[in-house]
Amino acid sequence: MNAPTSLNHLLSATGAPDQAHERIREIPYNYTSFSDREIVIRLLGESAWELLNQLRGERRTGRSARMLYEVLGDIWVVQRNPYLQDDLLDNPKRRRLLVDALNHRLGEVEKRRTPQADPERDGMVVTLLGAARRAVGAFDASFAAMADLRKKAQKLFHKLTAKDNVKFDGLSRVSHVTDATDWRVEYPFVVLCPDSEEEMAGLVKGCIDIGLTIIPRGGGTGYTGGAIPLTWKSAVINTEKLEAMTEVEMKRLPGLDREVGTVWSEAGVGTQRV
Repeated sequence: MNAPTSLNHLLSATGAPDQAHERIREIPYNYTSFSDREIVIRLLGESAWELLNQLRGERRTGRSARMLYEVLGDIWVVQRNPYLQDDLLDNPKRRRLLVDALNHRLGEVEKRRTPQADPERDGMVVTLLGAARRAVGAFDASFAAMADLRKKAQKLFHKLTAKDNVKFDGLSRVSHVTDATDWRVEYPFVVLCPDSEEEMAGLVKGCIDIGLTIIPRGGGTGYTGGAIPLTWKSAVINTEKLEAMTEVEMKRLPGLDREVGTVWSEAGVGTQRV
């Protein structure tokens, strides 16, 4: 039986939570496990988070802060959603409208500056605006970089394996963003699904040639090493098709004076099957 328990004595014993470590969430569209602090640091840098904390103490920039957070939220929701990325890659006009809207919001923040009233505070706002404009510029440029890299990767990988084995679609990328640990950092740039071990060497060399980090993935259990991309310029090589396996064969292995049972298997065979 689960008896109701009062937590007051536990809370008093531990004390109030440290305000500096609270996972504040004011950035819109953030349905991830990342806190506002982590998002700001990833997009603007750690110094920008420190400036935001100083300005937050004054709370004279409520409207400006909301618009800045809206800009970060729009960038973040696209970066964490491969389906939105594909849509914007396929629709340059829509992408331009989004970037223009982001710059418009930053322009409205610029209009609300009060350099005469508080020069020190205004200097912090200018620094934040500069970081935000650079983030928007990098966000805009990332689509051209991704499109160029996709063309290069398609041209290369289509010579090495079947076209359907080179996957840039949102479903494939979402399915390979994590393993059984459920830890998500970055979505892979591409998922490769070779039909045979003979194709593997060429795909590995191709990934190296165009600067992609290689992540081998079998069943996604993480038992033999994690399969989590830590950079967007990564290729997950899915070995699930490579499931050939022999019967148990007795062989004398080097260093042994007797025969032992052995099984030959390809990289995609699950441990439970063996």
